[in-house]
Amino acid sequence: MKKVVLLRHGESVWNNENRFTGWTDVDLSPKGVEEAAAAGKVLKENGFSFQKAYTSYLKRAVKTLNGVLDAMDLDWIPVEKSWRLNEKHYGMLQGLNKTETAAKYGEEQVLVWRRSYDIAPAPLAADDSRSPRFDIRYSELKDAEIPLTESLKETVERAVPFWENVIAPSMKQYDQVIVTAHGNSLRGIIKFLKNISDKDIISLNLPTAVPYVFEFDDSMNLVKDSFLGDPDEIAKKMNAVANQGKK
Repeated sequence: MKKVVLLRHGESVWNNENRFTGWTDVDLSPKGVEEAAAAGKVLKENGFSFQKAYTSYLKRAVKTLNGVLDAMDLDWIPVEKSWRLNEKHYGMLQGLNKTETAAKYGEEQVLVWRRSYDIAPAPLAADDSRSPRFDIRYSELKDAEIPLTESLKETVERAVPFWENVIAPSMKQYDQVIVTAHGNSLRGIIKFLKNISDKDIISLNLPTAVPYVFEFDDSMNLVKDSFLGDPDEIAKKMNAVANQGKK
């Protein structure tokens, strides 16, 4: 049996402030650091021992992975980073408070921006200093690969190929891997793995730092998926994520 754990990063500073983050490279909050260590502890207690890890270019995901691996005494395993695992780019919304934005534009519009499948927020201007094109870590990307905003559909179109071409093939070599990334890049992969419809993906809310375990047979056919932890606590965390865009 092959196992892949998908893990949204721990709470970030902007999560705590209820801001749209996207590709903005904000750090973990103190709570987020604790969440990462707790996730590593529960994974170790449940017998996980990863041979490879994947994460994004954003420090909140990288530091969450570091915290998990440190708690598991697995700091030494190989880690591969990719921009394709970055969060959905929120365009001009990045940095805005979600509650204030909901009060200004309405909860329905904010839900569309946050959770709809094929509608993206207004883009950054091409010369906006916040554009990823001015960030050295993306200097090797083609202009067409650098987003100024994204829908979930566009996030899926860059994240799923990384699953298909990198992560899934690596399972021929490894029995257990962990992918520490972001709410929307992981939702895109989950949508693909579970064949979730464009409509139903709107209702999937991933809590911070709760391991989501996917089990596959040797041919990488999905057999089972489940969150690791107390179901009631996980439900509360999911509900909190769902309510972030409300007035």
